[in-house]
Amino acid sequence: MTEHRIFTMSFSSVYPLYIKKAERKNRTKEEVDQIIHWLTGYEQAELDDQIQSENDFKTFFEQAPKLNPERKLITGVICGVRVETIEEPLMQEIRYLDKLIDELAKGKKMEKILRK
Repeated sequence: MTEHRIFTMSFSSVYPLYIKKAERKNRTKEEVDQIIHWLTGYEQAELDDQIQSENDFKTFFEQAPKLNPERKLITGVICGVRVETIEEPLMQEIRYLDKLIDELAKGKKMEKILRK
């Protein structure tokens, strides 16, 4: 079985796109970072190291300090697929992040995005 192309894409190449998407909707880089911290457990310095090292998505999620157990509460459609039904674990983690960034760009409050 071949890996999905996104697994080998560098997180640092997609990260600016997350920020750009958020900023187009008057949200901030800090809010994007807050979402990533919540989802992965990375502190800011660790996140900066991941970006600097240009790790791929697979490594980015493998090295995540502590994936938030509340991420299982993330539901909905991203790229035409329900995130809660994705069977490939890494793809599901990537789509969770995509979904949270989409919610940010759609103007949801951070409490809702972070499932509080």
